[in-house]
Amino acid sequence: MRTCWYRPPAVRYNLGVTQSSSAAPEAPQGVDTEKPSAARVYDWLLGGTQNWAVDREFGRRVERMWPPIKPGARHNREFLHRAVRAALDAGIRQFLDLGSGMPTAGNVHEVVADYLADDERATVVYVDYEPVAAAHATLILERQNATEWAGLVQADVRDPDAILDHETTRRLIDFDRPVCVLMVAVLHFVGPDEDPGGVVAAYRDAVPPGSRLVLSHMTVGDATGEAAAGVEWFAAQYRHTTNPVWLRDRAEIESWFADWDVTEPGVTHLPDWRPVRELAPEEEIARPFAWCGVAVKPGPGER
Repeated sequence: MRTCWYRPPAVRYNLGVTQSSSAAPEAPQGVDTEKPSAARVYDWLLGGTQNWAVDREFGRRVERMWPPIKPGARHNREFLHRAVRAALDAGIRQFLDLGSGMPTAGNVHEVVADYLADDERATVVYVDYEPVAAAHATLILERQNATEWAGLVQADVRDPDAILDHETTRRLIDFDRPVCVLMVAVLHFVGPDEDPGGVVAAYRDAVPPGSRLVLSHMTVGDATGEAAAGVEWFAAQYRHTTNPVWLRDRAEIESWFADWDVTEPGVTHLPDWRPVRELAPEEEIARPFAWCGVAVKPGPGER
């Protein structure tokens, strides 16, 4: 039996419960609804409703050919929740969620609000370049009266200067205090010719000691044979979406933490990072296909 690090608090969201998605949401002007979007497909995988027929059709086709996709999406979302709660336990009260995607199944600001006492304050900045994700995230924050402490920057994670200097980021994030930088399931959309290591370094350099970097990334991992061929087929299918996927090995992903202190239990598969529950047998198939980890920026003289 794997160690359970802590019991999750009661939360307001219901992860994994499939909602009806037969009716498509209204599309913001200029959004391409003829080609599947990775953000909207991920929303569908988590049971969300902010997706179109083209996204659902793509998701069902991939799931038929590569069944780990749905449990893998759940593993990733649960890792995000555990990493956010761990950062809150460490006293961090600022979160920069890069490539946040569609607002679905337990957003970071909802995890934060559920975890903190009523008199405690934290701030969250979401970043995504997809117009649908930005529009709906903004709407959710307005409806939940959260705009004073949470905001949305519509920008590409590959443009760190635009994000770090954005007025919303500057309003909500004090870069003299520790920040939890979340890069969860986003870097596999950054191509090798787009310098993913340099992108991560720009965010690492922008935050002070005590900050956290939270990463997850798809991989072939330690899968072999048919299983490895399956995830490679999956990545090839995403070349037909607006967000191509690139698989990377553990060594490259570990290098992005640079000289930061990787927290226990190190760089692991998603379900193995401080688990709070046992996996059902049907969920085990997704275990090998992503690496994740959390690291803390050391202070001067701490290395």
